[in-house]
Amino acid sequence: MQGLVVEVKDLTVAYEKKPVLWDVDLNIPKGVLMAIVGPNGAGKSTLIKTMLDLIKPVAGKVSFWEQPYNKQRKKIGYVPQRGSVDWDFPTDVLDVVMMGRYGAIGWIKRPSKKDKALSLEALEKVGMLAYKDRQINELSGGQQQRVFLARALVQDAEVYFMDEPFQGVDTKTEKAIIQILKALRDKGKTVVVVHHDLQTVPDYFDRVTLLNKKIIATGTIEDVFNDANIQSTYKI
Repeated sequence: MQGLVVEVKDLTVAYEKKPVLWDVDLNIPKGVLMAIVGPNGAGKSTLIKTMLDLIKPVAGKVSFWEQPYNKQRKKIGYVPQRGSVDWDFPTDVLDVVMMGRYGAIGWIKRPSKKDKALSLEALEKVGMLAYKDRQINELSGGQQQRVFLARALVQDAEVYFMDEPFQGVDTKTEKAIIQILKALRDKGKTVVVVHHDLQTVPDYFDRVTLLNKKIIATGTIEDVFNDANIQSTYKI
């Protein structure tokens, strides 16, 4: 496929010998904004964590630009689920965002003035510049999500994975986040989002993957986001 960014082949993942994902094949082209949708327990988060080498598959392989993840990790950004983060860690908002620069500068070197400027710019984009000195645990859920998005933005990746970025945020924050994701897509970046609200899929995304332990359908919204595929995915 022309302009292919991610290729997943014959991927099977199991927890304690119980398959969570089964024989998954998925191609993700460059410059798309794609949702991964499916019921609870469908393996959505597991799929992106396996792509990011956080979970080892039983079988199959994942490649980014025809290479393994560890060869391309600097080009890949990740926003985990908010609930998986220790928000009591004593650090302020600006430091969290500057962590996104460590892939470029290394963990030993101190961030430069340029790194700080890029981090402040990212905070401004997500509407959180005024909170730069605030402790991360003092923020609301939606504010924390914006900070994590800024941390991913400052990485200036080519492909972004986001696990439920709209979970626990208000409508205003959700609209702001999706505008940022669409702007990334329009710049030629690839954005993959685990998403749960079927009603907003056609408005927010141009591609969708319907998943329930295996791929039910994947493609453009026009081609695959229909009643038959949704019913097959959710076993309605």
